[in-house]
Amino acid sequence: MNPVCELLKCTYPVLQGAMGNISNPEMVAAVSEAGGVGILATAFAPDPEMVRKQIRDTRKLTQKPFGANLQVMSPLTPKIAEILAEEGIGVATVSGGSPKTLIPYLHERGIKALVVVPTVSVARKAESLGADAIIAEGSESGGIQGFNGVSTMVLVPAVVDAVNVPVIAAGGIGDSRGFRAAMALGAHGVQVGTRFIASRECIAHLNYKNTLVEFDETGTCLINVGPFQVRALRTPLAEEIIRGEVKPQFGFGGTSTNASWLQGDLSAGVLAAGEVAGLVHDILSVKQIIEEMVRA
Repeated sequence: MNPVCELLKCTYPVLQGAMGNISNPEMVAAVSEAGGVGILATAFAPDPEMVRKQIRDTRKLTQKPFGANLQVMSPLTPKIAEILAEEGIGVATVSGGSPKTLIPYLHERGIKALVVVPTVSVARKAESLGADAIIAEGSESGGIQGFNGVSTMVLVPAVVDAVNVPVIAAGGIGDSRGFRAAMALGAHGVQVGTRFIASRECIAHLNYKNTLVEFDETGTCLINVGPFQVRALRTPLAEEIIRGEVKPQFGFGGTSTNASWLQGDLSAGVLAAGEVAGLVHDILSVKQIIEEMVRA
């Protein structure tokens, strides 16, 4: 049996990436119903109790396993981790900082910890801290990025060679070709974010989805927001930020992401997306996306 499927009790080794305030229960449940593992994002939640509500709303839609993401840099993460334990969530992806204190906490409560890493050294460290699996995320991926990124093509086999726990590839994966390539590189599964934005179940505004579908492989850029970068679609606003004409605004639960991601105001905030946007040409159901991805 595939080690990721065995670990996460899923049919297909396909995880949905954490997608900020557009990881809505309907999409998360649809991913799990289709045989993958849906992941609720928590970093944008203004109130930890909102996460509890989302968990319960998701459970109304699926009886299959799903998880949640924990962003270490978010000040609300300790309380959110408590809620995951109280609600019986069995898996958490951990990103945005050291998992040193989170992993023991999660394990004590029966929660599997899948740690997102950008380099081999961080992967080794995460394994030494007890990570149940490593998500090797290449620099093609959307959203938060460091300043020394490595491409998925190089990072995944390097991490596979360096650790003994299952490795999940992330970054630049949006169809069956990307899925098969990840497995050929030695990964045991994939994490997919950008492709699921352009799904019928995702709560993202149609302006966001259509912009993603329309852009080609050069349609993303990296925006420096201080402690990290954000890979986003190359909208007019993104170009203005890069030229220094507008200050970047990107934060956990910020009004700019609500206005742009949920309400479709493309001048309000940047639209996170990976380079795989250049391979996304239509808006499909989650089920169609997963079935195409895992086909032989």
